[in-house]
Amino acid sequence: MVGLATVFGAGGGTSSYREIEDTDVIVLWGSNARFAHPIFFHHVLTGIRNGAKLFVVDPRRTASARWADRWLGLHVGSDIALAHAIGREIIAAGLYHRAFVEGSTTGFDEYRAAVDPWTLERAEAVTGVPADAIRELAHAFANADRAQMCWTLGITEHHNGVDNVLSLINLNLLCGHVGRYGAGINPLRGQNNVQGGGDMGAIPNKLSGFQDILDDDARHKFEGAWNCTIPPHHGKHLTQMFESMERKEIRALYVIGENPAQSEADSGHAIHILEGLEHMVVQDIFLTKTAELADVVLPATAAWCETEGTVTNSERRVQRVRKAIDPPVGARDDTAIIVELAHRMGHPEWDYPDSETIWNELRSLSPMHAGMSYGRLEEHGGIQWPCPSNDTFEPSFLHGRLWAENLADRGRLAPFSPVPWAGPVDLLSDEFPIRLTTGRRLDSYNTGVQSGAIASPLRQGETLDLNPDDAMRLGIDEHELVLVSSRRGSIKAPVRFDSHLRPGLAFMTFHFPDEIDVNVLTIEANDPKSGTAEFKASAIRVEKLQAPADTHLPVAGQ
Repeated sequence: MVGLATVFGAGGGTSSYREIEDTDVIVLWGSNARFAHPIFFHHVLTGIRNGAKLFVVDPRRTASARWADRWLGLHVGSDIALAHAIGREIIAAGLYHRAFVEGSTTGFDEYRAAVDPWTLERAEAVTGVPADAIRELAHAFANADRAQMCWTLGITEHHNGVDNVLSLINLNLLCGHVGRYGAGINPLRGQNNVQGGGDMGAIPNKLSGFQDILDDDARHKFEGAWNCTIPPHHGKHLTQMFESMERKEIRALYVIGENPAQSEADSGHAIHILEGLEHMVVQDIFLTKTAELADVVLPATAAWCETEGTVTNSERRVQRVRKAIDPPVGARDDTAIIVELAHRMGHPEWDYPDSETIWNELRSLSPMHAGMSYGRLEEHGGIQWPCPSNDTFEPSFLHGRLWAENLADRGRLAPFSPVPWAGPVDLLSDEFPIRLTTGRRLDSYNTGVQSGAIASPLRQGETLDLNPDDAMRLGIDEHELVLVSSRRGSIKAPVRFDSHLRPGLAFMTFHFPDEIDVNVLTIEANDPKSGTAEFKASAIRVEKLQAPADTHLPVAGQ
């Protein structure tokens, strides 16, 4: 959200899913949408059937890449170098959209100077992507009438994730692929309602509707509605909170619907910090690992079928959620819990009898939600923001103002971002010669709190995926249990051969932390702009265990 908000003022994708079906070029960058966003990928497949070319940029030849016209298999952490080379080629070939750049953007000269050293030959040496593949993507993207750039955690989960995002946005600005139907920028959110959480103000520098907390008028509006004083400074993101907890500046923590004991990088260190708190409250639908460490656990009814409210997906579409079944005995609605706590803390004026009351308060404070009454949401099956009034809809795409004929109507111009490239923090070495990257599989979800709660034939368990050549060099058989170590710790995992991985690259997920805690290995080096840790680039070694033959375990997919 930070990168999009930096350029456009709001952290939301600029297009709708439907537009993927009506575009000419689709770029999936750091996104295995076939597994991580299968519903969205159906729209991608429709776009391909309608004639769109698909380019996939990913260190692994993923399930998504198998549908691509061209797969660009780059080295982990070299995304900015590749994006700069694409930008340079577009400029050098005279293919950039000169009218859009001159009329709707700022900072082009600085951007051109920043990418100028990134020749195709230099980019090939740094990224591992052949120069002809870089040229092909650059020319296809620039020559397309409409193109879509899509990414997910493969771009953001780096120590420079925001800069990665900005480097991709630069390419869309360069070619004018924003502000028109079928041409846009689409971050695919890692979980349902991640977008909605940001929209509601669950980020440390924004109020609801992406209104800046440093804006006096916005802040005073909320203060009047809530009868309180809002501090005129940014709060802390999650990484800063953990740093403050370690310094004992934060001594108590209230966790709602999150499992940081298993989702944080270098999880052993994260658990140590959580155990050092004076008091921790966890509010969740399951007894997570974090809840096991808590002083108080508040059972909630956050399951989608047990509660009323709204969710907002990656295309900014707000949809109603309706209660279908009663929750387990003893569980209470999240809102009811929070309101009851407020009453006990001396604020009896808090009165939210139902979710619609809360939503209407939000609509009164957030202009981009003002026209989204429950009635309209139900009538239309969901509405994309912004929707500022009860009788209008905004276009499915954002930032059409950038194409206005009159300069005065264009409002805030979109700035280019000449960001620097830097490789992964966790360097490869003779001791740790293999690059581990993490991701998701189709059969499970996040830390397994939800997908692991029930028995399923699809849920097979975790493996260390290796290229067969690497395994042969190490004398390791498929399914064999091995010791996997990083500079932070070690785990044991069975090996699965994956010929789609290039030599020197390994892959795991964090879906099964109770069995194999991958985040013991990952590094907590984080992006100072977003606080996101570098989950995608750890240095590891793999060692054969001296163990009986019966340590061979079944592998995922078999």
